[in-house]
Amino acid sequence: MSERYQTFEAFWPFYVSQHRDPVCRALHFVGTTLVLACVGLAIARSPWWLLASPLAGYGFAWIGHFGFEKNRPATFTYPLYSLRGDWRMYRLMWLRRMGAEVERVSV
Repeated sequence: MSERYQTFEAFWPFYVSQHRDPVCRALHFVGTTLVLACVGLAIARSPWWLLASPLAGYGFAWIGHFGFEKNRPATFTYPLYSLRGDWRMYRLMWLRRMGAEVERVSV
């Protein structure tokens, strides 16, 4: 990761390459879903739920990276691009297109 990515579109293939393991992607999916649940609970019940959202999101994602991908999360170097990448990956997983995206970027 020696080059600095200047755009999200340039960063995206790197992001995908760091999420090849389906278990890691599944853990990201769980974490992102829990973030949405925390936001919903913050709106419906108490804003204190917002404090749980980073723990839920990053906790599951980092377990995926350190435990399954065996790599360092891109969040440490590219926090905003990584956040955006997580939401794109989440959307592609809902659409059942993330596996194809991994294959496309791996070529």
